Amino acid sequence: MSLTGPEPTLRTRPLHGRIALVTGAATGIGAEIARALAAAGAAVAVSHLAQPRDADTVLRSLAGDGIAVHGDLTDPDEVIALCDHVRDRLGPVDILVNNAGSYPRVAWPDTDEAAWAYALDVNLTAHYRMCRAVTPSMAERRWGRIITMGSVNALVGRTGLTAYGAAKAGLQGLTRSLARELGPQGVCVNAVLPGAIQVDAENSLPAGHRTAPAEQIRRQCVPRRGRPADIAAAIAFLATPAASFITGQSLHVDGGWLPT
Repeated sequence: MSLTGPEPTLRTRPLHGRIALVTGAATGIGAEIARALAAAGAAVAVSHLAQPRDADTVLRSLAGDGIAVHGDLTDPDEVIALCDHVRDRLGPVDILVNNAGSYPRVAWPDTDEAAWAYALDVNLTAHYRMCRAVTPSMAERRWGRIITMGSVNALVGRTGLTAYGAAKAGLQGLTRSLARELGPQGVCVNAVLPGAIQVDAENSLPAGHRTAPAEQIRRQCVPRRGRPADIAAAIAFLATPAASFITGQSLHVDGGWLPT
């Protein structure tokens, strides 16, 4: 595909024939991303960590082809095996959505070396590993999309999330730098920064770590809770040919909570 000529504009299934790999796709936002990419025509690999039943549920809800694939993204060998499995079953990855991560709440006095290393490994280094695994084939075929899940916490900071916020800030640097590295090969790299999104996982947070919905809505321009579908829609667009001139960007999907 020419890097100078126009790509097709939006159409009903703009990702037809593309292969997408979504990490952390068995539940929550990741599951909704998988559904949105499948609805746009992509064959989707639903990556998960020890959630086979949830992953199978997502697979049954997809509008197209897909597979479930297990992998521990903190293990470099498992990352390679995961990507090889997707390539063998579906084909080389065209679209990588780095959604998997962890939200460890650790008070600053308790943020020792182990806690710091864990937060950076699952929320930053794992994304690096995935990118390293799929970008050679993207560059060779001169087309690719990498969309990484950031967080507004990288910008606002929050108590108990110092290591998490640092890792998410690092993802923005990774996004910008990879966009420079891979742009000449036709690969676009962007990050999406969700605000407060209503997911089932928030119900497991200790009461002291939750923000009342009314208080969160007050901070936003759009007076409603964010939904996984809001994030999935933004990611699906960034994956399409219509977004071929968008790269190196961090897109806030937060109802206008923070300025860009």
